[in-house]
Amino acid sequence: MARNSPGPNVSSKQEEADRYRRAAEDALQQLDWTIGYLHGIRKTEISKALAKNRSFIRTQLMDEPDEGLPVQQTDET
Repeated sequence: MARNSPGPNVSSKQEEADRYRRAAEDALQQLDWTIGYLHGIRKTEISKALAKNRSFIRTQLMDEPDEGLPVQQTDET
């Protein structure tokens, strides 16, 4: 009877998961830039909506704490 070993298959799955996480982090960085740009050109309603989406992605989907954005801090003060 064949035995399931956690050999290369587990390793390749972890590498794939790491690759997807890096891609998601890169996309969030681009989203950060976009939010800042929209805020800078006074499209604040759009930037606020994107900031909420970004926050949801980080906290709910990536299980990371929300870092907040300068845009969010400026709006709250």
